[in-house]
Amino acid sequence: MSNEESGLGAARRTPRQGVGGSPVGSWLTIVLAVVAVVAGFLILRNITNDSSTSSPSPDQTDTSADETGDTLVDISLPETESTTTTTTTVARITEGASLVVANANTVGGSAGGMTRTLELAGYSVIDPVNASGPNLSASIVYFDSAQASAEAVARSVALDLGGVEVLPVSTPAPTDDGDLGDAGVLVLLGDDQAGKTLEELAPPGVDPAVGGAAAPDPSDGEVPVTAPADADTGGDDEADAEE
Repeated sequence: MSNEESGLGAARRTPRQGVGGSPVGSWLTIVLAVVAVVAGFLILRNITNDSSTSSPSPDQTDTSADETGDTLVDISLPETESTTTTTTTVARITEGASLVVANANTVGGSAGGMTRTLELAGYSVIDPVNASGPNLSASIVYFDSAQASAEAVARSVALDLGGVEVLPVSTPAPTDDGDLGDAGVLVLLGDDQAGKTLEELAPPGVDPAVGGAAAPDPSDGEVPVTAPADADTGGDDEADAEE
């Protein structure tokens, strides 16, 4: 065999073939392409599922579509707490019974000052007296149950004094002479209410009571309804001076 014939044989060497006669390189390319397509499809489907099932963050705004296809935006405003202060005005009951104020505290002249203050507020009053027994920190209002309107007046006075205790009066009454005289209501004025105005004593959220009989005219030097404890009230100074 000549060199020329051997060189021709080497140049015409047949490429490597697979099963069925197809070249191995072509099959490998096809398999790799199919794997790439399938992998890409799976990755795309996972991304789509994640985006459709994820919930919106609190900062996102929920949207929905109505029947016409228009997008409706749901704007939720934060709830705000509102506080409302209510002021109650209670009618003052002054008619039907007279009252007497007894000094049961350590403030001299306070019974006379409170007597004048309650008189200008519309109550029918008599001269102040001294209480029997020990001094009180908080006032107590007593009423004579034998007088039909005495309890209503007593409760009105108790509210004016800031909501103090109301009780039927005992016999003898807790005054220096054990008697109420013509009064149907007794106010034992304690330290907490002595020398205070009705505005100062009104409970929180309650205006001083209004209505009832008209207050006397505070002209000509008369002491106003907010008379201080040391004002010249014209009451029984000798009774108030005693403890």
